[in-house]
Amino acid sequence: MTRMPVPPFTQADAVQKVRLAENAWNGRDPQAVALAYTPDTRWRNRSTFLTGRAAVVAFLTQKWSVEHDYRLIKELWAHANDRIAVRFCYEYHDDAGQWFRAHGNENWAFDAGGYMAERHASINDVPIDAADRLFHWPQGPRPDDHPDLSEMGL
Repeated sequence: MTRMPVPPFTQADAVQKVRLAENAWNGRDPQAVALAYTPDTRWRNRSTFLTGRAAVVAFLTQKWSVEHDYRLIKELWAHANDRIAVRFCYEYHDDAGQWFRAHGNENWAFDAGGYMAERHASINDVPIDAADRLFHWPQGPRPDDHPDLSEMGL
């Protein structure tokens, strides 16, 4: 099976792949998100190392149980052949109501079928006041007319 678009990626393919990933993560369904990865996918997320879809599901289930009202924007940084680099920001609050904006970069490698085989993420969380939030769309995918990171100066 294939997960379009597949490598080698054009500029348009890479932009589409990034937006598909963003939309999936904003859906906050760990099972659905995990289907974009190879069965033996390898991840580094901050200081956590994972292998396989089941580990991805467990990780995302735990993540979204403590990162409330999560909203994410990803933006293409670079691409070549079967690799894509993105930068991203997401906002969430913890159980105590403290808001955060997480800033990060990801490097992705895909198999020939368009499934992500590797994901390397470096992320920094910055506490923000609720009044400083920028991501206010209803839960789910970001509306097409919502500014991207560059347009928002992030």
